[in-house]
Amino acid sequence: MSDKDQAQEYAKAAFAVMAERGVVPTPANYEIFFAYASGENVAVARLIGDRIKAKMPFTQAMLDDLRERFFSSARMDKTVEKTSTDLTGAVNAVFERLETHGRDAEAYSRTLSAASGELDAKQSPEAMRKLVDNLVAATHAMETRTKDLEADLQRSSQSVSELKAKLDDVRKETLTDVLTGIPNRKAFDQELDRAIEQARAEGTPLCLFMCDIDHFKRFNDTFGHQTGDQVLRLVGGCLAENVKGRDTAARYGGEEFAVVLPQTALNDSVFVANTVRRAVESKKLVKKATGDILGSISISIGVAQLSPKDDKASFIARADNCLYGAKRAGRNRVICETDPEAVEHVDAA
Repeated sequence: MSDKDQAQEYAKAAFAVMAERGVVPTPANYEIFFAYASGENVAVARLIGDRIKAKMPFTQAMLDDLRERFFSSARMDKTVEKTSTDLTGAVNAVFERLETHGRDAEAYSRTLSAASGELDAKQSPEAMRKLVDNLVAATHAMETRTKDLEADLQRSSQSVSELKAKLDDVRKETLTDVLTGIPNRKAFDQELDRAIEQARAEGTPLCLFMCDIDHFKRFNDTFGHQTGDQVLRLVGGCLAENVKGRDTAARYGGEEFAVVLPQTALNDSVFVANTVRRAVESKKLVKKATGDILGSISISIGVAQLSPKDDKASFIARADNCLYGAKRAGRNRVICETDPEAVEHVDAA
């Protein structure tokens, strides 16, 4: 079987699985199921296969997370690698050009020195004219090479600046959640590591809150995945609008978000969390196609402050426990670690 025929077979299998499991056939989703059908990504094939065997649903949020974990980052890594290679090549080209110019300058210097020696000796008018003509020619040639060098350096400088800007954009993109436009899990992990290190070194407070969209599955099941995506973008927008300065809001995964608040005590963090919660609650979810108001949404939030005994995992776990305490207490509320509801959690639907 040719590669083309094999690819077509994989494509048919991918679409068949998507149809069977009720997955919307978007290009992004197709990419995931093609990888499953072809087996080209072992981790994805295993995760998809296990989910099919367990007869678990494929929510759009789950598929978005899967794609971000296994596909977006891989493409970004390749882009970063190529851009870095191009940048290195451009810089090396500048160095080579400078080395060439250095050799040209040394040759010109030797020409001047030789001419100086000849001027000290008695020369005939004809020899003097020839010497002067040679000096003029060498000087003109050096001027031309210098101008060429300046033009090359200007072009190279512009090329390097463009490549650096592209590299910065790509790196920024690797840390941004595609759906909501706010920092992603990778960015959150990096920022939390940095914030914990800073808090330890400076002896300043550090808080973390985890938030979860209430009854998110119901929105997906009732109105479809596109509305679910709209809900995620709405919450992401509220976080971006209400978390400023040194604080970092990120999509943690699925319908869960997280906010890192350096140099912020527990009471102040609870205030910020309630500000975000009220902002989300005040929004009305509108169906874009018809303009119909589908209702409002709410989020539950758990807040914890870094303790001397915490590592990164325990810090997140304590904030998560507070989150589940908020969900058990009725949702649409903020629970911090000093509240009585903040106890080791059990599963909350």
